[in-house]
Amino acid sequence: MEPLLPCAIALPERGSRRLLRDLHQQLRSAITDGRLQSGFRLPSTRSLAERFGISRNTVVLTYDLLLSEGYLVARRG
Repeated sequence: MEPLLPCAIALPERGSRRLLRDLHQQLRSAITDGRLQSGFRLPSTRSLAERFGISRNTVVLTYDLLLSEGYLVARRG
C-alpha cells in the first residue's frame, strides 16, 4: 500500500479523544518542519480517514483548523 503522505503520522487508538489534536499537531509540525513541502496536495478527507481508520469528520475538522491557521490553501476539487 503506497503512503498517502511523505511523512509518518502516528495516531492514538481509535476512539481516543486525542485523535483530532494529535492529527492536527502532527500535520502542522510536518508543514512547519518542511516534511510537507509548499504545494504538496494533501489527500482527500475520505482517503485519509479510510487509511487511518478514523472518522472523516475528524479529518475535515483537522483540515479546517489548519486552513484557519493559514497552513493550508483550499481549492474545490
